[in-house]
Amino acid sequence: MTTHTPTRHTVRTYHEARFRGDVAAAAAQTGEGFLFRSPFITSDSPTGHLDCLDGLLGIVTGTELISELYGETEATLVYDIHAAPAAGITQRTAEHFRLQDGRITAITLIFDSAPWQAIMAAAGPTRDEVIPSS
Repeated sequence: MTTHTPTRHTVRTYHEARFRGDVAAAAAQTGEGFLFRSPFITSDSPTGHLDCLDGLLGIVTGTELISELYGETEATLVYDIHAAPAAGITQRTAEHFRLQDGRITAITLIFDSAPWQAIMAAAGPTRDEVIPSS
C-alpha cells in the first residue's frame, strides 16, 4: 500500500490540525460544496462543524489511529479518542472522507453517541437549541 498519496496528505493534515485545535488549518483542507455529518452535527460550512472543538479538546487526552485506508477520491480513518478520566470515555470512531481536486468535500463521522449524551446535557444548551423564554 502506498502511504504517501495526495489523498493521505490532505486527510492526515485535516485530522492532525483538528485534534490540535487549529481550525484554520483543518478548514483549509476542505473544498467547494463541503458537507459534514455526525450523530450530533450536520454542517455545510468548512468551519461550522469545528465550532465546538475547544470543548471537545478540553476533555480529550489523545487519539490513537487504528487504521487508515486511502483511494484517489476517498479515505477512511478508524481511531480511538481518549477522554479525561472524569469523562470516562474511550470512543471508537470511523471517519469517511470524500475528496475532489485534492480537497475534502464530505466527511461522515460515525460513532456511538450514547456515552456523550450526559456530557452534552451537563454542558447546557448549544447555540442551535431554542431556550424557552420565561
